[in-house]
Amino acid sequence: MRSEGEIHLDNVATLGQWAQQLALYFDPQDAFNGTLLEKIKEIVESNEIRRLPKIPKGTRDFGKDQMAIREHAFSIITSVFKMHGAVALDTPVFELRETLMGKYGEDSKLIYDLADQGGELCSLRYDLTVPFARYVAMNNISSLKRYQIAKVYRRDNPSKGRYREFYQCDLDIAGQYEVMEPDFEVLKVLTELLDKLNIGDYEIKLNHRKLLDGMLGICGVSSEKFRTVCSSIDKLDKQPFEQVKTELVEEKGLAVETVDRIGMFVKKRGPPLEVLSELKKEDSPFLGHADSALALNELEILFKALGKSKSLEKIVFDLSLARGLDYYTGVIFEAVFKGSTQVGSIAAGGRYDNLVGMFSGKQVPAVGVSLGIERVFTIMEQLEKERNEVIHATETQVLVAILSKDLLLAAELVSQLWNANIKAEFALNKRVRNHIDRAIESGITWVVFVGESEINSGIVKLKNIKSHQEEEIPRERFVEQVQKRLSDV
Repeated sequence: MRSEGEIHLDNVATLGQWAQQLALYFDPQDAFNGTLLEKIKEIVESNEIRRLPKIPKGTRDFGKDQMAIREHAFSIITSVFKMHGAVALDTPVFELRETLMGKYGEDSKLIYDLADQGGELCSLRYDLTVPFARYVAMNNISSLKRYQIAKVYRRDNPSKGRYREFYQCDLDIAGQYEVMEPDFEVLKVLTELLDKLNIGDYEIKLNHRKLLDGMLGICGVSSEKFRTVCSSIDKLDKQPFEQVKTELVEEKGLAVETVDRIGMFVKKRGPPLEVLSELKKEDSPFLGHADSALALNELEILFKALGKSKSLEKIVFDLSLARGLDYYTGVIFEAVFKGSTQVGSIAAGGRYDNLVGMFSGKQVPAVGVSLGIERVFTIMEQLEKERNEVIHATETQVLVAILSKDLLLAAELVSQLWNANIKAEFALNKRVRNHIDRAIESGITWVVFVGESEINSGIVKLKNIKSHQEEEIPRERFVEQVQKRLSDV
């Protein structure tokens, strides 16, 4: 026996054949005939089987449970930023293409270009740092501590925990400072964020761009190749050294002995003060390199400050960390999650002293940290599953359960709760069980029941779903009593 779908498709095909044959009998120039054929075409197309819609690769929809996790995380992040005196800033989701180009090294190929609109070539923002620098330069700002939570876009190959549209949460400090104050603070902010988000164990790999450049110079790499070599070294967290070595020799044109010398340095990692002590020994080649010696002195100040703030145990001094973006000039760092969920880097940042000057000519030093929140969400969602915790998307405190279809009564009672700043919902249903099930499903503790008998008696019944206790309250005092129960929790 043929299915209904097969018969339906036959009917559609037959109707299409009839339309073609019918067209042979009419003058194609006749307006009426054209309209007739269009109508037939619409009928055929409307009966075609339509596929379900889908979203582009590398993007996500977030349901109510996921949004509950995200909003909780955003509230923590915002509170940490504000605790450090940062102010909020927002910038356009797209910038002039010329603003973005030349800032990201080899990653510039991942920028999303938009169609020409009115003679302006624009691109979707790749990160929040370059727009921030553009804003500082454009408004002639000499000092600013700002935070921004917004989406960025990258024309990347999607993979687990890696998207083409995702949120970044940034804190940047711009301005002249005597020592390493802003570098210390952004790293302290990062440890506070990761601790308060309660995602588990992590480490923050740290290096210094001047130290890295000094290392490359000592190894015999010409200065014009520093950036492209850094982009290869930056892959060492994902690839073995031998694979990176092949890229440096065959694609970047370095001599084998030069790459082997680089290999000796990039394998150095460990507790910050221990590695620093080794790099500052009398026979260290870094001491004879002015920029490298300056970097070592800056790192000593930074590590001691982090030690005083009880944050140094999370830092690993890692000479393989390169951060391929072109605009970094000083301290660079990257946070890596050490739990079972493999998501790669979860935060990164560093100092960029020349980026603002690229727009205005006025040098305004800056340092910033960016939390890759999508990967943090992946970890948090996995932890929720492992803990078998129930996620409640709603924050509703009270359900007003009307045991009838009396919307006017519901409107009166629930409005009294709303006016008292109590998070409340209402429902009209004659069955008590339905109201209780809804409260349990939504995680609502208190239910106000009002049926015919309650109306006649001038009371409401207040039930605690968790304790199963129920009491009768005079209707004129029910808001006051609800407030009291909520404050007792």
